[in-house]
Amino acid sequence: MARKPTTSAAAILRHRYAKDDPQRKASGEAERTNAEVARLIYTMRTEAGLTQERLAELVGTTQSVISRLEDSDYDGHSLSMLSRIAEALQKKLTLTVTDK
Repeated sequence: MARKPTTSAAAILRHRYAKDDPQRKASGEAERTNAEVARLIYTMRTEAGLTQERLAELVGTTQSVISRLEDSDYDGHSLSMLSRIAEALQKKLTLTVTDK
């Protein structure tokens, strides 16, 4: 039986660019993590009805820092900043480590 060709853009890009290169795979995983963290911060902030400026005030930082944290290309996320944001939004920060 013939394999059905994939139409998943992510799968096509993974196959085309990462292949079996561990360094490229690790880089892709890091980018996915950065995007997830950025999306999480943005979602929590908007669900709370806050502007970047207001969240920055609550966290004790500047609007430009919040903007950077919400940028999926930013790779300087820190656990302490995530903790401060969670606290400001009255959320509990939990971490999970899973097998790949």
